[in-house]
Amino acid sequence: MGVRLRVPRETADGERRVALVPEIARRLVKAGHDVAVETRAGDASGYPDRLFSEVGARVVASSGELYRDAEVVVRVGMPTRAEIDALPEGTVVVGLLTPHRFLDEVAALAKRRVTAFSLDLIPRITRAQGMDVLSSQATVAGYKAMLIGAERAPKFLPMLTTAAGTIRPAKVLVLGAGVAGLMAIATARRLGAIVEAYDVRRAAGEQVRSLGAKFLELEINAEGQGGYARELTAEEKAKEQEMVARAVAEADVIITTAAIPGRRAPLLVSAAMVARMRPGAVLVDLAAESGGNCELTRPGETVRVGDVTIVGPLHLPSQLAYHASQMFARNVQAFLELLIGKDGRLVTEYTDEILTASLLVTAGEVRHAPTAKLLEGR
Repeated sequence: MGVRLRVPRETADGERRVALVPEIARRLVKAGHDVAVETRAGDASGYPDRLFSEVGARVVASSGELYRDAEVVVRVGMPTRAEIDALPEGTVVVGLLTPHRFLDEVAALAKRRVTAFSLDLIPRITRAQGMDVLSSQATVAGYKAMLIGAERAPKFLPMLTTAAGTIRPAKVLVLGAGVAGLMAIATARRLGAIVEAYDVRRAAGEQVRSLGAKFLELEINAEGQGGYARELTAEEKAKEQEMVARAVAEADVIITTAAIPGRRAPLLVSAAMVARMRPGAVLVDLAAESGGNCELTRPGETVRVGDVTIVGPLHLPSQLAYHASQMFARNVQAFLELLIGKDGRLVTEYTDEILTASLLVTAGEVRHAPTAKLLEGR
């Protein structure tokens, strides 16, 4: 007995990804599940309706029809209030819901008495690596950010020896050496740039150096729980800013990627630092969606401050929607293998540590404690 899996078209501005791709839909259909996709859900990412039909998934005309008999709704982002109201009670929603940004919608999900799992809450443990949507989408974002920086910069990135003389390589600075930062570093190195990187976690230094970049070291160890960085003390922040300011002033392209889950992004590049940057320098702020690592970042905009360009992209993985969707769908498939038992039925006891950690709401209750606390404090 299979599960009725439903895939809607994403409605957020700028969102081009789709939660399942035909390759994964085929596997789910073969496993006996009923997979239905809203028409044009995959158009923007390069997966037209016919590719879903060819693998046995049904294509339906509207979200209303899609949700009518849904058991599991798989999506990229948080559903709108209208979509939540259309969900049958007891439906399971799986997606990258980022609940701290959508508290009203979380409350609506609970009121609707659906069960929601937020994939960004999955613990970063070994057995959950195949479900880690944050890492897969950060890989896409880091790659694309470096390409944006290279395109905006008025310089070659590699060293060139030409009849017109030698062109010195550009200098790239990456602030934050998590998954996105490491991909940005690797991409910059492939393009031939000199790369420096900084992260408050000492453990990141080895990975940075393995990619051929220089790691800017400060005698601070800010390793936190779950592979994330802890917040720095005031004294540590002053030392960090002094070192970072020197590197910022010398860079041609800067990629900032630092984030603290559920909180505003840390401020790494101040307006004073931007004023000291080289003419023509470019800063791409991957933390724009959570407030930005640069004081002058405007989310969703590209601004010119003096002689410096600051890019604050939103939904950056959507700019490479084909492969971003493919990676996301593979993460979803791995998660569904936990959510659906070997008998083909949905699990109802969420005792597995991965399901427990990612459970956002169920039976009218917000189960994710930090989100529940935010709702109480409003």
